[in-house]
Amino acid sequence: MFIPRHILPFALAGAFGAAFPMAAVARDAAPEAVPEAAPAVNQAARQAPGAAELARWKKTAARVTIMRDKWGIPHVFGKTDADAVFGLLYAQAEDDFNRVELNYINAMGRLAEVEGEKEIWRDLRMKMYIQPSDMQAKYAASPAWLKALMNAFADGLNYYLHTHPEVKPKLITRFEPWMALSFSEGSIGGDIESIDLKELERFYGKRPQATPRDTAALANGHDAEPRGSNGFAIAPKLSASGNALLLINPHTSFYFRPEVHMVSEEGLNAYGAVTWGQFFIYQGFNDKTGWMHTSGGGDVIDEYLETVVEKGGKFFYKYGKQERQVKAVPVTLPYKTPSGAMASKTITAYFTHHGPIVREEAGKWVSVKMMDEPLKALTQSYTRTKARDYDAFYKAMELRTNSSNNTVYADAKGNIAYFHGNFIPKRDPRFDWTKPVDGSNPATEWQGLHQIKETITLFNPASGYISNTNNWPFSASGASSPKRQDYPDYMWSLPENARGRHAERVLKDAKGFTLDSLIAAAYDSHLTAFEPLLPQLLADYDALPASDARKAALAGQVAALRAWDLRYGVASVPTSLAIYWGQDMVAQHAQRARAANVPTVDFITNSLNPQERLASLQRASDKLVADFGTWQTPWGEINRFQRISGDIDQQYDDSKPSWPVAFASANWGSLASFGMVAKQKTKRIYGDRGNSFVAVVEFGPKVRAKSILAGGNSSNPASKHFADQAEMYSRGEFKDVLFYKEDIEQHLERKYHPGE
Repeated sequence: MFIPRHILPFALAGAFGAAFPMAAVARDAAPEAVPEAAPAVNQAARQAPGAAELARWKKTAARVTIMRDKWGIPHVFGKTDADAVFGLLYAQAEDDFNRVELNYINAMGRLAEVEGEKEIWRDLRMKMYIQPSDMQAKYAASPAWLKALMNAFADGLNYYLHTHPEVKPKLITRFEPWMALSFSEGSIGGDIESIDLKELERFYGKRPQATPRDTAALANGHDAEPRGSNGFAIAPKLSASGNALLLINPHTSFYFRPEVHMVSEEGLNAYGAVTWGQFFIYQGFNDKTGWMHTSGGGDVIDEYLETVVEKGGKFFYKYGKQERQVKAVPVTLPYKTPSGAMASKTITAYFTHHGPIVREEAGKWVSVKMMDEPLKALTQSYTRTKARDYDAFYKAMELRTNSSNNTVYADAKGNIAYFHGNFIPKRDPRFDWTKPVDGSNPATEWQGLHQIKETITLFNPASGYISNTNNWPFSASGASSPKRQDYPDYMWSLPENARGRHAERVLKDAKGFTLDSLIAAAYDSHLTAFEPLLPQLLADYDALPASDARKAALAGQVAALRAWDLRYGVASVPTSLAIYWGQDMVAQHAQRARAANVPTVDFITNSLNPQERLASLQRASDKLVADFGTWQTPWGEINRFQRISGDIDQQYDDSKPSWPVAFASANWGSLASFGMVAKQKTKRIYGDRGNSFVAVVEFGPKVRAKSILAGGNSSNPASKHFADQAEMYSRGEFKDVLFYKEDIEQHLERKYHPGE
């Protein structure tokens, strides 16, 4: 099961009775109970490097040149790939060491050592999959070329810390090469986040009540902002130049990925977005190929209902005619106390051969099976950045460890392609894999992985274009799209969405694409989700008798919406009114939507009655009046981009500078996405998720590209690159990518070796 689903509440004691313990919890257990679970680092223990190590760092640094262009983007040049990795990590640490470190603290299950006891369940979830001893063994078994990259990853960060003694890490004072394997696939969340933390806590922490899922998503009064992205590929026959084009448009939390460029004399020349702390370009291009990942491919995660019995104080689970012993593993979870001292809990985690036990349902324990191939994932993540043509890219894809993503591809030979998912387990289609299956039945076992040729793919479709917007693949290329009946249902996980319908419209009849017209298509202002909603509202209003008080009270609002062309704009009053109306319907009816297991926007479109729609319009009007003095408030007065600190947990302030943004939440079908996930403490909406790094690329004899980044490349408010792209971002105005060395030299801000 790929996307976290609604999970029914369950009684903790279940069918086993109160005497059946779900977990053994010992407070203040010694961290050495599990050797892999390292205790918190004492900042005073920060060690200086040895002479030989320091000499190695300096020798590598001398082979690396970092060229910062006028936007502060690091172009890292090295003799070898390892040199480029060293320089890239050094440059990342310069721009935001905080995010680099925090990603590894989280990836290794050590967040509670920094954030306190509230994070031990997140740490437990990570430690069910990531253990240092296992990662160290995988590192030791790595091929020499990959080991060299991991060594360079650690060296680059450690050299940064050595040359910046004023930087005080929260926890990690020394990076080790194996750590790269703990964070190897690149997605914003990754598969492991499908394991619900509240359910995990309830199972292992004996909580009497479960918190309903997704309530946090509505804390700001909005529906959960879709996690995902847009990817478009345009074939030469639809471009003005006769070259293939690619749109790279991830929708992530802002500042999750900076813009970088890494080059070596061994054939590396990759540009794009890198997740903080990783040494490969996650979404980007080289001089011959480009790749864009979107979330929501095939069903890659499955839950198994395990029938567990207790015998002699040990647990066993049924499998066929056997009873196998449940593996019990003590996991030590150090955490920081409010006083700053360290304490720990040791929790016995349980495992079957399917995977860790993460919750209980109807008296059965539930285990989770997902991809667990960090070495292959890291290999694939890196090698695709060096692929020079489709065959080489396809070979990288054959590793089949890009588990949570689709891939949209284009290259200099004019090829465009699409891969819906990459890691797709073979399963018996008789079972409903969207729900937990019977773990005691051997027929529910995975039967290996599907070959790439068996999965949902496209290569040079006759339509001349490919798109994905986290939707299903059956509208990816117009009439050339894959056919649903040709594939098992588990090969896709998400339905069609408003953005998918929108993308089809802007691509299907278009010709003569240029970089600028591709940007225009990606920012097309139509809000497709209101197409069915608005006629319903107008009919509801028109059906009111003249004597109904709402007829007069809502006359102005309905007139404005009736005249609206369903396009957003900073001066548009109907955009404000429609979105506030939609947000109110979401807030009022999200619980019903979850109970029906239907996306909230689909639910409010298909399941509300006239009274509910009209009531939401009145509340939306009242809220606009209360917050802004009138319901006739232009959208640009409400929807704003603001960056006032380098904190990971951004705070917003109506009294401080911000920029108007026309594009809206992806929930309403906006291709360019701008949504607020943080709990709203302001009257205005300040986006913190959606368009982050966006690029368009043309693959001719020389690659041409344009890009924009939310805010800027530096997290330091004192840097001129903290918000130098903010106003451009708010307008959807792109900068030219400086890809070739001679162009970088013409717009050079600084050129240096690491450590200088």
